[in-house]
Amino acid sequence: MATAEQKLVDHTDQRDATRYTLLIRAAKLVSRDGEFLCVIRDASESGVSVRIFHPIPDQGRMILELQNGDRYSVDPVWQEEVRAGFRFAVKADIARIIASPSAFSKRPVRINLTAPAEIEAAGRIEHATFQDISQQGAKVACRSGFAIDQRVKLVAEGMEDIFAKVRWRRDGTSGLVFDNTLQFGELARIALALQNRG
Repeated sequence: MATAEQKLVDHTDQRDATRYTLLIRAAKLVSRDGEFLCVIRDASESGVSVRIFHPIPDQGRMILELQNGDRYSVDPVWQEEVRAGFRFAVKADIARIIASPSAFSKRPVRINLTAPAEIEAAGRIEHATFQDISQQGAKVACRSGFAIDQRVKLVAEGMEDIFAKVRWRRDGTSGLVFDNTLQFGELARIALALQNRG
């Protein structure tokens, strides 16, 4: 029978053997009540540790979605001020997480949400609804159409006014590209505020 010391060493070896640190992979946690940005800092086939930018609601099982679209079911284990740990529901392919392969060019992580906003352009104010937001832009629904490349101001409670240009229009929605890219942590806090309103 193994001694307590041997058991501790065995457990430590198993935990450390497959753990990879400093991955720095942008990701989001998807729950039934919202989506929350995070950064994967280390991972093993059994779980991950992530950098968080605000408290994550305790909602049980979540989906961890990587930048390439890969999704993993995870259960919360612990949470501190700026970090949290999750256990994979089933063992993950750690090599794939590290490589993060994608058939498409790398896209910024997008937060899907529904929240009210206003768009100011050409001296008028139009009511709009966020459909998603990323560091570089947002998709909004609005009754009025805007001209391609028209400069607008996006206004919503919980964030500073954002200046942007209209890049595309389709079926009552418009794609906006921000004049200035948002910092990842700033986007995380904006997304939380918008979802709390929505």
